[in-house]
Amino acid sequence: MFNVSIPPDGRLLKASDIAQILNISRALAYRLMQNGDIPVVRVNHAVRVLPADLEQYIQQCRQNAKQPA
Repeated sequence: MFNVSIPPDGRLLKASDIAQILNISRALAYRLMQNGDIPVVRVNHAVRVLPADLEQYIQQCRQNAKQPA
């Protein structure tokens, strides 16, 4: 399996962090954040993600993959 490490220290994640964790482009990470698929925290103009929210997004994706079409 992949070695995915979400920081346990509660540090807010940037789009580049999310892209690296999910092995996707930074543009796709921003799109997921912009569409509301991954909840965000706004700090002035910066957009960040709580590690727990990213973990929840990953779990939802896993559950959706298990459901028959």
